[in-house]
Order: sequence, then C-alpha cells, then structure tokens
Amino acid sequence: MNQVGHDVEEDPRFKVFKKEWFEGKDCLDIGCNSGLITINIAKKFYCRTILGIDIDKDRINDALWRIRKTIREEKAGNGIVVPSKSKVVKVMNESEGDKTCSTSAKDDETETSSAERNLLDVVSFRSENFVTSWSSLPLKHYDTIVCLSVTKWVHLNWGDEGLISLFAKFWRLLNPGGILVLEPQPWDSYYKNRLTTEVTQMNYKHIVHRPDFFQEMLLDKIGFRTVEQATTSVSGATLGFDRPVLVFRK
Repeated sequence: MNQVGHDVEEDPRFKVFKKEWFEGKDCLDIGCNSGLITINIAKKFYCRTILGIDIDKDRINDALWRIRKTIREEKAGNGIVVPSKSKVVKVMNESEGDKTCSTSAKDDETETSSAERNLLDVVSFRSENFVTSWSSLPLKHYDTIVCLSVTKWVHLNWGDEGLISLFAKFWRLLNPGGILVLEPQPWDSYYKNRLTTEVTQMNYKHIVHRPDFFQEMLLDKIGFRTVEQATTSVSGATLGFDRPVLVFRK
C-alpha cells in the first residue's frame, strides 16, 4: 500500500523522517507492500527491529525477494561472495499465527557475513490482516508504528468500525511514549476507489469519520497525547505522495 519509486532517496517521506523515531527502536510497518520502506528504515535509521505487515501475500513475497536482492547487491559492492545457502529472512503467515516459518539456514562451511546477519536479524515480514487479527493480549509492544497510505483502504474495506479498530490497536501495541507515524489519504482520493468492490461501494456511502476527523479521534477518543505535522508538502514529491505526515505520541 505504500509502494513508491525504486530509489528510496526519491521518496519525499524520507526527507521528513527523523532518526530519533527509529534508532534503537522496535518498529512496526503496517501495509509494508513490497518492503522498500521497511528495509530502508532499517538501513538508514538503525532501528533495533522492524516488522513489516501486509494483507497481500504476494507483496510479502516481493519483500522477501527485495531483501535478498539488497543483501546480494551490498555483498557484490563489498566484493563478498554470496554463500550458496544464506540465512533466510523470517516470514510469518496469517494462517500460521505467531509461528516463524522460515528461520536460519546457512552453509556449514561458509559463515554468513555480519552485514547480512544483522539485516536479517533486524527485518522480518508477516502476511496478515492487521484489522481483524491481533485482538488478544499479551502482544509484543513497539516503540514506533509506521502507517503510510493505508487508512483509506482500511476505511473503504471495513468502514468506520475497522478504522477505529486500527487506531485502537496502534495505541495498544505502542509502548508508553511511543510514536505513530501516520500518512492518511485525503477524502477526495476515496472517490475514485469507491467502486473497487461492492463492499467498498457500500462503506463509502456510510463513512462518517472522514480523514479531517482522524487527528481529533486519535487525540480525544483513542488517547494519544500530542501530534506534530511533519510536513504539508515536500519539495520534489511525486504525484500522490505530497500528503501530510502526522506524528502522534502516546
């Protein structure tokens, strides 16, 4: 859901992301799509861990391909030969709950490089419907949650109730003092996607809590303490990615 261009440096959101949001933090990326943002947050801002979640299993497969490609390219640049059997990034499927279905497999004769080991220890992916799952406690808690260009799709597919559930889960999963980095799509962008399915068409007609109300909802209803608007329009933004980035603190 947050697919952008191939070069992360061209993504305007990275121009306003702050290192202190991520460095040494346990992070969660909701709607990670093909993993570009997830992987580059880990590389650029040195988070302790980051889990990318997307409802689309094909996008999670893309993310696994992307991280392996990233490691190969970095090794090639350093003159490092890729082992025949490298450690595989962890990935968890919705149908398998909290079980890790891929862990560590490495060549017995060739040690995996520290660069690879570190990246794979930091980044993991899960295919999951975040709106309808993760309803029971105890759960792992996070210092930072990233949700970019996702709220419209949750809103159209699960209505106001699904959106409120999403925001409540953000609150519940954040550690005290944790932050939510949120990029909501504007209401006028809902119109062109309203006919995607019969469900989205019906929900569009009955939505009450439009994006202009999100800030008030997160502060007054959900319980976040403060909000900061990181940007209103970033220079060089590509079409569709010049939306405000809102940073809420628990």
